[in-house]
Parts: sequence; C-alpha cells; structure tokens
Amino acid sequence: MNALVHAAEAEFEAMSEARLEAVMDIETRAYEFPWSRGNFSDSLRAGYQAQLLVAEGAVLGYFVAMKGLDEVHLLNLTVDPALQGRGWGRVMLEALATWARGKGAEWLWLEVRVSNLPAQRLYEHVGFRTVGRRPAYYPAAAGQREDAIVMSLKL
Repeated sequence: MNALVHAAEAEFEAMSEARLEAVMDIETRAYEFPWSRGNFSDSLRAGYQAQLLVAEGAVLGYFVAMKGLDEVHLLNLTVDPALQGRGWGRVMLEALATWARGKGAEWLWLEVRVSNLPAQRLYEHVGFRTVGRRPAYYPAAAGQREDAIVMSLKL
C-alpha cells in the first residue's frame, strides 16, 4: 500500500470477523498490552460500533465504541503504527462523532494512558477535555499498573 494515501482514497467499512487478522496485526504492533482477538469478537457480537478505515484494500486503522443512553464511550482507536501522525486518527474521531450525534449522543468519553502523550494531544486537538483520572487502570510492564486520564467531548 502506498504510505501516502490521501483521505479521499480512504473509506470506512464495518469491522468483521473476516478482517480480524489485519486488526490483530495492527493491534499487536501498536501496543505492548493489546486487546485480544476475543475482545474484538465480543465487541462485534455485542453490536458495538466497530469500523475499519481502509485504503487500497488495506486496513489503516479502526475504532470500537459503545453507545449508552446519551453518550458514546470510545473503547479502542488505533492507527497502524507505520501510518501514525498523518491525520488518520482525527479522521476516525470525526467519523465517530458524526455517528454519535446521529444516534442522539450528547457526549463522547474515553480513557487514555497517562504515558500516551500523542493520543492525548490528538484528543485535545479535536476538543476533548480532561475530566478525571482512573488510578491503576491499565496493565503496565513488570506487573505494574498505569493510570488512565478520562476525557470527554461535548457533541
């Protein structure tokens, strides 16, 4: 795939079991503590909003979100590490926000690792604000735990 794919050439498709190999390839390269295939399969079975961003048949990234009464909780948003920093995360966040508004949601919520500064900057750039902290939320190296920053976006 051409690493300089333009946004006009990318499109969304529903995540499916058939595409989970590509998702898992990205997930395991992107994170030290990745979601399992079971996490993705469970999300699909639960009917969560799970979308792939694809171009030239290849997966650029994906997101999984859960709809509540008047809110949507972003559970996972990942861009292929080889393509990070090119605006794909923002494209996916904007698509999620559009979908959430269409479903009547008033808020988007997420947690992000304290150490994940690039993601925090992306979320802040899109308009998310820090509203709290969850101590020891994420697994970390050597059996330790890492705090999460809780962020929200008013839609």
